Amino acid sequence: MSSKIPRKSRSRPARVLARAAVFALTAGVVLAGPGQPVVDLPEDAPAAATESIPPALLRAADTPRLDDASRSLEIDLAEVLHRPALFPGDIYRNPVFGRKEVVLANVRSTAVLIGDSQSVPDDSWPRRALAGLGYNVHFCGYGGTGFTAANGKIGNYIDALERGDWLLPAGTPGLIVVEGGGNDAAHGASDALISANANRLIQALKARYPTTQIVMVGTLARGAQNGGGRRSQVDGLLGDIAARQKVTFVSAGDWLTKYNLTQHLADAVHMDAEGRRQLGEVLERRFRELQVPGAPGTGATPAPAGTNGVKG
Repeated sequence: MSSKIPRKSRSRPARVLARAAVFALTAGVVLAGPGQPVVDLPEDAPAAATESIPPALLRAADTPRLDDASRSLEIDLAEVLHRPALFPGDIYRNPVFGRKEVVLANVRSTAVLIGDSQSVPDDSWPRRALAGLGYNVHFCGYGGTGFTAANGKIGNYIDALERGDWLLPAGTPGLIVVEGGGNDAAHGASDALISANANRLIQALKARYPTTQIVMVGTLARGAQNGGGRRSQVDGLLGDIAARQKVTFVSAGDWLTKYNLTQHLADAVHMDAEGRRQLGEVLERRFRELQVPGAPGTGATPAPAGTNGVKG
């Protein structure tokens, strides 16, 4: 039996052939555009991976996951997405990461927002802040979820990503924002479990989008001195995780009292319309103070090159 050739000893022609094989795989997916028959997933595909995808959008056949040697080539698949056969709404099977992704129009002017019910409404305060920076928003997440919390149908953030409960965009988005922690606090999740899942999520996002800045927005609460309880504690924990991961962090653990917004609570934890408007302004201002980049062409102050770094 022949042994595997060490990566360092591979010849240049071998690397070129491996790269060509990846692009051949990718091309096979890309050429299945609108008007082509829908390709069904294998019968043994997990149901969670297809439940939320309209059948009409399943245009791309599954392609085999590449072995570790081929994946180590770190090919930027964003360039492949310039092919005209891809249309917004198409589902793309990323052969490097083995996950389905959705094709978006103007992906570089899109912010990926991963969040819970605080981010769900179209006028939510995180969405308002991102709109203020000129971004379209691609939302990944649902009410009742978090770093450890699931809602019975959709998994927690890292499980949902890995199972395909929601889809990241193909290409390279302009910004990634991860908001949450409230449901983890409500369910009594331990610091260790929150930390483990949050670290896994951030590492997965960094691997997929190495040039896109990641921002974590903490848990909206009243503050430790004003009855914030476990929610404020989780906000502080997320700040520690962000510091270790070297991603930008925005603490929201005392905002309800700091900005006198308890009067705009619709219930114990969610804001009414006016509260969402005011919090959106607060978050946008904080983004700008931390030099979070705006969408291309908006004139917002960009963060320095080599993103995924802490700005404050």
